[in-house]
Amino acid sequence: MTPKGLPHFAAGTIIKGFGRGSKQLGIPTANFSEEVVNKLPESISTGIYFGWAKILGNIHKMVISIGWNPYYKNERKSMETHIMHKFDGNLYDNELKIGIVGYLRPEKNFETLEALIAAINEDIANADKLLDEEQYAKYKNDAFFK
Repeated sequence: MTPKGLPHFAAGTIIKGFGRGSKQLGIPTANFSEEVVNKLPESISTGIYFGWAKILGNIHKMVISIGWNPYYKNERKSMETHIMHKFDGNLYDNELKIGIVGYLRPEKNFETLEALIAAINEDIANADKLLDEEQYAKYKNDAFFK
């Protein structure tokens, strides 16, 4: 079942985030500005979602964390997108378009960095499988990405 408010499409320029994705987690993320985060509908609660991301003319699978990242005790809400593709260099200042099509789990805190990394890797594996299902795969061809 797709949660209320989905699919949700958003676009914006990739900004420098907290600098943790690649360095501490080994899982790089593309971050949106507060302006994009503030446009999220109230029906989309914090949590881990999955969908499609268009960057540099190509569409890739993605997982996105929406919220406060309790492990890091963020003071402002963020949208951190992990694009399931290996890029050379950084993606700052490029336009990112996303389609959030499904929900994986609520946001939660972790006892250790290792537990957080394991959960993120599980989220990525789950999203990878789910995005092959027709109900989610069809959004890769949505007019929003054209």
